[in-house]
Amino acid sequence: MRNISILGCGWLGLPLAEHLVAKGYSVKGSTRSQNDASNLESRGIDPYILILDPDLRGENAESFFDSDILIVNFPPERREDIVQYHKRQALSLIDHIRHSNINKVIFVSSTSVYPDLNREVKEDDAKSPSKPSGQALLNFENLLNQYSEFSTTIIRFAGLIGYDRKPGRFLSGKKQVVNGDAPVNLIHRDDCLKIICKVIENNLWDKVYNACSDFHPKRRDYYLKAAAGLGIIPPEFVESEDVSFKIINSDRLKKDLNYTFLYPDPSAIVESR
Repeated sequence: MRNISILGCGWLGLPLAEHLVAKGYSVKGSTRSQNDASNLESRGIDPYILILDPDLRGENAESFFDSDILIVNFPPERREDIVQYHKRQALSLIDHIRHSNINKVIFVSSTSVYPDLNREVKEDDAKSPSKPSGQALLNFENLLNQYSEFSTTIIRFAGLIGYDRKPGRFLSGKKQVVNGDAPVNLIHRDDCLKIICKVIENNLWDKVYNACSDFHPKRRDYYLKAAAGLGIIPPEFVESEDVSFKIINSDRLKKDLNYTFLYPDPSAIVESR
């Protein structure tokens, strides 16, 4: 299976496409604008302008879905009807998959599908997400798994970091920040690329995997260190006995993929300007 289509070539999808091209795959990538399409083409990626709003539309959509593997990589849009709208996007996309040559799907999901259970969570704990975005993603996962025409592997990535995505900036200068003792769940983009490639290379289909760095520093410790590395105003945390959290367990992924994280400790990644 050497032909791969990537729906969504943004912060994660574009470097993933480049990584796969370097490995010898024929890669088609979707974007929403002509400027971005030209950028894809310059990097050896066959570009397609496709939009889900919520129905899928664009030129040569049938050609885009003429691949062995589809990687679905776009987050739910921030809107009041996020759950219903994302479901309509999912149904439109699935209809195209079912009427195409695609027989393998990788769905890039998120650990937001888990509620804060104040304990370690594994893949079977995805029930009643705390946030609407998590509910939208979980619904999408469930819809993909309903169809036998193709096999789906779901990868639930923790908070994405690396390169220009520097979490130290998120809370800079904020006061009265709560939940300082909660553990953080993060993963570097380089690990994301490597994990997706390993799933493909090892033919790991009809699976669900958590993907999160091994170590989970306290939120307070992580953000204070990150702010110091960037030389920006640190946040001010307030002490509280009430802590809401989850710790993402990635044992299944490490076992099945024989995987060792490139960045096992996110607090060891020094952020700089």
